[in-house]
Amino acid sequence: MEADLSNPCPQSLINKNVVPGDVVLDLSSMVNQTVKLGVGLRQECDSLSVFKAGKLRFLKPNKYWVESSHKRYVPSAEDTVLGIVVDSKPDNFLVDIKGPSLAFLPVLAFEGGTRRNIPKFEVGTLLFVRVVKANNSMNPELSCTDASGKAAEFGPLKDGYMFETSTGLARMLRRSPTCPVLEALGKKMSFETAIGLNGRVWVNAPAPSTIILVSNAIINSEFLSGAQQRIMVEKLVQRFSDA
Repeated sequence: MEADLSNPCPQSLINKNVVPGDVVLDLSSMVNQTVKLGVGLRQECDSLSVFKAGKLRFLKPNKYWVESSHKRYVPSAEDTVLGIVVDSKPDNFLVDIKGPSLAFLPVLAFEGGTRRNIPKFEVGTLLFVRVVKANNSMNPELSCTDASGKAAEFGPLKDGYMFETSTGLARMLRRSPTCPVLEALGKKMSFETAIGLNGRVWVNAPAPSTIILVSNAIINSEFLSGAQQRIMVEKLVQRFSDA
């Protein structure tokens, strides 16, 4: 994420550690502008303040959030996550997304969804979904479509291997430009991933050995710099080739 030099947030705070109580944005200077708040921030009169420690992130034009690395996930609208079906009801599926409560996926929340073509998911099915609504007073609502109603990449994930990471690592893997560990792996082998902001990662590849190597590389990358991630991938691939 990169800061816009014209935005009113103090530049020294973008991509820096912040703690509860820090004021990160003066809303009085943003007349007729819409600000999108992510996790870790709240509005207090004409300012945005921090209520969860982490790094302040910014995405153009006006989205701010605090990125923290936790095992437990706090749902936020428009997050893309990996969920596990735990039960099915006549009108929705109950899905575990690692949040404080189960989420629900309406049976019609699919591209072209009607009562005649309701999908059937067994308990344990892994889904790549989008969080549509999330607040403290209700269970999160999910969808298997993008904002325009298209299926895009959403839906069930078959085969492959799913493992759990911290939410911080998941966000790092999703960041643009491509995360160094994924870029380095992509130059060496063919595989596919689905990365949920809730700290779940799915990996699939033609060979089980490739799935294991990619999964290990991702897990080992969390506290490494970009250069260290590339070196680590080279060593893993070399070890794999020599085996």
